[in-house]
Amino acid sequence: MRKQVEDGLRAAIVNGRFAPGEHLPDRVLCDLFGASRSVVREAVRLLEAEGLVTVVPNRGPFVTNLSVTEAEQIYEVRGVLEALAGECFARNATETERQELRAIWEELARTGETARREDLLAIKRRFYDVMLAGARNPYVARMLDQLLNRNMQLRAMSLSDPGRLKWTIRELRRVIEAIERRDADEAFSACREHVQRAAETALRLLKARDGAG
Repeated sequence: MRKQVEDGLRAAIVNGRFAPGEHLPDRVLCDLFGASRSVVREAVRLLEAEGLVTVVPNRGPFVTNLSVTEAEQIYEVRGVLEALAGECFARNATETERQELRAIWEELARTGETARREDLLAIKRRFYDVMLAGARNPYVARMLDQLLNRNMQLRAMSLSDPGRLKWTIRELRRVIEAIERRDADEAFSACREHVQRAAETALRLLKARDGAG
């Protein structure tokens, strides 16, 4: 039950059911997921650790509202870590892992612009899972995984922007091709560029949202 509530709340935040800065009262979450208060609070604690929820003393949990500055800093660090993961994968991954990564990219390439954000994120999550496993660097894997969770809302926002999926597919194709050539330097550059492009889109949308607010 806790896992169901955790997954359901995460999806509700990513999909915009709960907006950034919105309060998440126990009563509302218990009614929404049909779970006890203890289960809901455990799920909230886990999402707080991911950075999706912020618990304010004496006020309770709220959906985390990243500032533009925080988002810029997260993308800056993510760009370096993701590039390093791509470089390590190009050097260390098995042939089976390389084929698996291409298969996931091909699945993403077949996905249309009308796909749900959560479906796109799930495909990219599997892409990163394979890349981080094949990189054979647990420190990079742990830190990058935390950052991917931390800015999940912005990643969803970026992927939902018209035309962004097309460019994501092109950028990741460059990553795949570098990896298949075992070109670690090119894989580093391609991953770095992918994050930079995603950051440009997400930050533009975030600034527009904050300006509208």
